[in-house]
Amino acid sequence: MKIVVRVKLEPSPCQADALTATLRACNRAANHISEVAFAKGEIRRNGLQPLVYRHVKNAYELGAQATVRSVKKVCDAYATLKANLRAGNLGPKGSKRRNKAESRPIAFHPEAAQPFDDRMLSWNTDEKTVSIWTTAGRLKGIGFRCSSAALRMLTEHRRGESDLVHRDGQWYLYATCDIPAPPLAEPTDWIGVDLGIVNIATTSDGVVWAGRGLNRHRARMVALRAKLQRKGTKSAKRALKRQRRKESRRATEINHIISKTIVTAAERTSRGIALEDLTGIRERVKAKHDQRYLLHSWAFAQLGTFVEYKAQRAGVPVVRVNPAYTSRQCSACWHTHKKNRVDQATFACRACGMTMHADVNGSRNIRHRAAGAWQRGTVNCPTSTGRSAGQTRTPSRGDFSGTR
Repeated sequence: MKIVVRVKLEPSPCQADALTATLRACNRAANHISEVAFAKGEIRRNGLQPLVYRHVKNAYELGAQATVRSVKKVCDAYATLKANLRAGNLGPKGSKRRNKAESRPIAFHPEAAQPFDDRMLSWNTDEKTVSIWTTAGRLKGIGFRCSSAALRMLTEHRRGESDLVHRDGQWYLYATCDIPAPPLAEPTDWIGVDLGIVNIATTSDGVVWAGRGLNRHRARMVALRAKLQRKGTKSAKRALKRQRRKESRRATEINHIISKTIVTAAERTSRGIALEDLTGIRERVKAKHDQRYLLHSWAFAQLGTFVEYKAQRAGVPVVRVNPAYTSRQCSACWHTHKKNRVDQATFACRACGMTMHADVNGSRNIRHRAAGAWQRGTVNCPTSTGRSAGQTRTPSRGDFSGTR
């Protein structure tokens, strides 16, 4: 499995200037490559590289490996755009957003991240230094800082490329580490996780992580940014700069805490984790004007990603299920009706009379669906059960007896 480790570089002022010049040169080259790819309709690396290699290498004074990495960066960007179009993440055909994305070449920010391979970047983990290629020559002995766990991971598992990132005046390297993942265990049961805005996550065990604190923090940040933008003075602009990404860092920290708690509980009890498949929900849901900010700042995808990679490291299986009608279906008698959901927090079944917290009821429906999908073999199963991963089996009538 792939894990990304971030380390903070500590270059001298002269080294920082060289790194800045390198990023700008690489991104100017990437913009030229992108324009050629768009004009020629060629986004495959094998087809694009012969068209631009010689000109880019000479005109932008890049080395051979830097030119190759820039071509690969452009091809990856177009592959990502193509995948987003295919998935409908940029809207349906003919929409304004989709037409805008398709009508012009991809552009790269002057200081956008640049990938470096092992020929351009070498690590000395004993001395905590790196040697990196720049347009001003090879810079050796640039120190870096990271935790002891990250350093151990870099020493033992680092593989492939590392990305050089300049953010808020600081320099970082994002290194890819290839860690062997343990085999998935056969789950004895499932923990259903219902994701939301009012409650960030609710498990079928009845544990609720309320989003009130995070939503209040977001409201304060919105009001503060608006106030500083209206003021417009130099000190206000400095304050705005200090507040950059503060809200996203807060949400990231909370998602790490929630995901670690869920995975730890699943590992301790030998259970799997069931999540909702919320792909494209922002395009499907119509929100009121005053609710759009909350909807579009909802970090459900990040939370799901955190749960998945932490679970993979722990050998815990994760299943994505269809969330349709989980908020209207009774987890006791399976009766589904719109009026079962009395309000945001209350579920009351019109058939059997069962009442409970609405999000807990939804998470139990997710748990049931995951158990059924696993038993039917429609998801990947661990190899330890005697069948290969992904191999299906024909369920018997008793396979579903314990899922309700």
